Amino acid sequence: MIIVLLGPPGAGKGTQADKLAARLGIPKIATGDVLRAALREGTKRGLEAKAYMDRGDLVPDSVILGILQDVMTSPVTKKGAILDGAVRTVPQAEGLGVMLAEIGKKVDKVLLFDVDDDELVKRLSTRTVCEGCQTPYMGRDPGTSCEKCGGKLVRRKDDEPEAIRNRLEVYRRQTAPVIDWYRDQNQKVLKIDADAPVDEVTARAVKALGK
Repeated sequence: MIIVLLGPPGAGKGTQADKLAARLGIPKIATGDVLRAALREGTKRGLEAKAYMDRGDLVPDSVILGILQDVMTSPVTKKGAILDGAVRTVPQAEGLGVMLAEIGKKVDKVLLFDVDDDELVKRLSTRTVCEGCQTPYMGRDPGTSCEKCGGKLVRRKDDEPEAIRNRLEVYRRQTAPVIDWYRDQNQKVLKIDADAPVDEVTARAVKALGK
């Protein structure tokens, strides 16, 4: 089963991806993670991505999809995967669909984690991240230590309230249309109320998936 996660920044997609991966027994594939792994391992596509980054350019969707294809054809994803951050725009959704079709796979489920804007601003403005491993924390002060790697927690500039509202506008312009695109493809989008404790949201998602 291949599951695509959608939702605004701060909706908890990364946390839920980890939880669902554990519950369903399939790996979480986060775009940022696989890109960093390809760079670290010096794969052909990783070197291609590095060339763009060294020039200060954005890594194009075609390269990201190529890196994802390498992962999706590996034994680790034989039973499926949870894709976190793979689809942010309609062209990316289209590209993902084409890439998966080429390897004989398809998106089976789309989960949309829904939280209202005021709650998202509240959440993100109290968030810190590890400057080393990028693990996010809620309600932890900057300067304290990461429980995973011991790195220092910092508050990102884009987690200030004004920046958060701008990010939400960007989400509505770029990513929200993906929801309609999937529906136009006769793909049911499973909407999950994510304004609840983490484990309760996970339970709602598992129930929506029919697991």
